[in-house]
Amino acid sequence: MSASATEDGLVVRSDYDGAWKAALEKYFKEFLQLLFPEIHSEVDWKKGYEFLDGELEKITVDAKTGRRYTDKLVKVYYLDGTEEWLLIHVEIQSSPELKGIFARRMFTYWSRLTDRYQVDVVSLAVLADTNSNYRPNTFYFNRSGTEITFTYPTVKLVDFESEANWTSLESDNNIFALLVMAQIKAKRLKGNNEGLFDFRLGLTRSLYIRGYNREQVVELFHFIGWMIRLPEMLEYRLIEAVKRVEEEFKMPYINTVEQYGRKQGIEQGIEQGRREAEERAAEEQLKNTRRIACGMFAVEGLSDEQIAEITGLAVEEVTQLRLEKKH
Repeated sequence: MSASATEDGLVVRSDYDGAWKAALEKYFKEFLQLLFPEIHSEVDWKKGYEFLDGELEKITVDAKTGRRYTDKLVKVYYLDGTEEWLLIHVEIQSSPELKGIFARRMFTYWSRLTDRYQVDVVSLAVLADTNSNYRPNTFYFNRSGTEITFTYPTVKLVDFESEANWTSLESDNNIFALLVMAQIKAKRLKGNNEGLFDFRLGLTRSLYIRGYNREQVVELFHFIGWMIRLPEMLEYRLIEAVKRVEEEFKMPYINTVEQYGRKQGIEQGIEQGRREAEERAAEEQLKNTRRIACGMFAVEGLSDEQIAEITGLAVEEVTQLRLEKKH
């Protein structure tokens, strides 16, 4: 989740995590086709696919430490008949100083899944931040003759900002192209509410230009609204502007869009309350995990790496805790 200040000094939160999770479930095939076309061409789509988030929760110990990630685990079948599990990670905020931690976590999740379920796992990462230099794609370990190199495919969304790539997105019939554009602009224009309004209206207008049906228009309008949330007055302005667009294209989907506008305030309140409760619980869990780690320092011979593996904390965090405890 990301926040941007409004002209009134209030805060409007864009639910990137919720939008990506919902969009991946709704448009998984389109997601792969746009961002990982080689893998998309290898999948036997006739056999369908299955989301395995329950299995993912069993191995993602550090998902309880207060950090927020967007992860999806999907079972697919390749054209050669093999079953593959695709572990998809979407990183919203860049952390250049923690690049090694990100790559280690990708490796840790992959190794836990392959060990627990004895299946082939393909790890994919989408980097949705705006730091063009942040591109973690390899975990490397080499000590005392033991060497591991774990590399995984990544897509950096800011690469689509070049003139040629942006034009390609605008003309692409793939529905997911619209969501990628929404994510990029939501990050680039954060805090510029008028700019976000203009872009969101233009993107909404493109839904009608593309000739989507009522259900698709409302669905995409909702997803885009998750990524690009506006102050209340601008939301009302947007709905009025969309009415004029519908009159222009003679596509009267207005009742459903108005319902979206009326419901959004209620939904935002409910969602905010739920997320605040989750964050409080996550913070408490993180404190407990750190206390457990500190208790392990008394065990002779137990390294920071071993404590990190047991608790799910990053090695760097365990090392910092050990230093603080000494002082």
